[in-house]
Formats: sequence, C-alpha cells, structure tokens
Amino acid sequence: MKITQLFVATVALVGMSGFAAMADITRPECIAPANPGGGFDLTCRVAQAGLAEQFKEPMQVTFMPGGIGAVAYNLFNTTRTDDGNAIVAFSSGSLLNIATGKYGAWTENDVRWLASAGTDYGAVVVKADSPFQTLEDVVLAVTTDPTSIVFGAGGSVGSQDWMKAAILLKAVGADPRAMRYVAFDGGGESIAALLGGSIQVYTGDVAEQAAHIGAGTMRVLATLAPERLGAPYDSFPTAREQGYDVVWPIVRGYYLGKNVSDADYDAWVAAFNAAYATEAFAKNQAEKGLLPYNKAGAEFAAEMKTGVESMRLIARETGLIQ
Repeated sequence: MKITQLFVATVALVGMSGFAAMADITRPECIAPANPGGGFDLTCRVAQAGLAEQFKEPMQVTFMPGGIGAVAYNLFNTTRTDDGNAIVAFSSGSLLNIATGKYGAWTENDVRWLASAGTDYGAVVVKADSPFQTLEDVVLAVTTDPTSIVFGAGGSVGSQDWMKAAILLKAVGADPRAMRYVAFDGGGESIAALLGGSIQVYTGDVAEQAAHIGAGTMRVLATLAPERLGAPYDSFPTAREQGYDVVWPIVRGYYLGKNVSDADYDAWVAAFNAAYATEAFAKNQAEKGLLPYNKAGAEFAAEMKTGVESMRLIARETGLIQ
C-alpha cells in the first residue's frame, strides 16, 4: 500500500451528548508519552481544550517520555490496564513502532483505540539561518554525499520521523542507510537540537511549527502533504510541487488501557463525538495546526488496526522487518 493511501481524512461529524456519560470520569488525564513541546504534547492539548466543557475538573496532562511511546504503552498494558480516567496520545508513528516490534510483545490488539485529534503531515525543517534555502539544496547535498548532513528527529532508526527522511533519500536515489541521523525522544528535544545547531535538518510535523512561525527561528523547506495546506501553512511548498513525490500523512489520537470498561470507553467516545460537533473544537484543532479527522469508537479502532498492518507492509518494503 502506498503511503499516500494511508489515513485519508474524509469524515462526517457525529453529534452526541456526552455530559451525562462523563459523570464517572472524575480525574481526566491525558498522557503525552514524550517530553513537553512535541506532537504528543500538542495532541493532549487538543483533548484538554476540546473536552473542557465535559468535565468538572480540568484535564491533567502528564508527560511520560521513553522509547517514543514504549514506556506508556507498556504501563497501560501492565499496571494501568483498567484506568478509565486516563487517555494516551499516539500518532501514526506509534502505529509504525507497533508494526516493527518496538513496543515489545504488545500489539495493536492490546489497547482500546479511542478517538482522533486530527491529521497532520510531515515536514522538512531547518534553522532560519541555515545555508539550505530550498529542499533542492538538501537533495543536492545528500546525493553528493549522504553523510554531509546531520538529520535528526523524535525517534530512532525505523521510526516515523526517520522514515520521512528515508523516503526522501530513497526518492532521489540516495541510500537511507548511509544517512547521518540523531534520534531524540520527541519533537521538543529535536527542535531544541535544531535551534542549538546539533542537527541541520529536522524531519518533523507541520503542526509542531505553529508556535514557531511568528518567531522566525525555523524555516520549513517542504511539507509532505499531497497539496499545499491552508493558512497559516500556505506559504510552505510541498515536496511534490518541488519535484519530489514524497508524502507522509500523520494521524493523531488517543487510546485507553485494554481492560477499561465498556461504560468508561463509551463515555469517552460520547464526549469526543459531542466535542467534534462544536465550532470550538474545530477552532482548537485549526489553532494546533491539525486538519479535521473526527472519528471515535469502533470504526476508529478498526482503522487504526488496519493502519498498523499497512505500516508493516511499508516496513517490509524499506527493509526494516522481514
């Protein structure tokens, strides 16, 4: 399956009242399985703001870095399997980690996939004063000498962010295995490394750039979207329009522990569906740089399991797994 076929976000909004159903969710919490400042943090903030009217108490955001989601996935498969108060943020990178076995023995069937926060796309980002003015500058450098540039992102070799760089190199005839790549535990650390000069090119996500656009500290050379995105990202060219057919969509969402009760699961589903039907959620989504992809419950869970299998196919094509 081609990467461009993954996670097509054409979804109808469904309005349901979740206020009564949320009565038993007394201590709402969103686990961001990385350090502050990256995509998981952003995903939790979407839920924190978007579901604010559903709870008597504010939703707490807890950071749990380690293994690009592996620590959290393990925790919710061992000691917090039935915690109905806590949701965990994930992205399509998490699905890739499951597909490639980076979460150990746990598979896509070991959590309850809950709801989406929206969709995002990959991006090729450099520091504002970088000598690389265009994506072509980066391509010229890596095709001349793949070791001449230090790439970096939130994840080890084989992770989603590594894959973004790898498919770019593969598209221009360079060997991804020769790439100099530095792994960080999330987007926040990666951005700090880019701004600090430890890496030269960051293959992150478009939505992560929302807070940095006005600051002028970074420059997006390309988005990995099929077509140019809307404001405030409409000034960012796509890789495709620059002559490189590289697309990487990202789904963002939440899961619960595998032993959470049906009552608590249904309560969360109802809360998300109620939020999706509001203008406030759409505004919050847009402010976080996400595109609409609003789905919760059984259909969403089925799509995520299919997504993991699609990632397995991609991992085999790139030689990550047999």
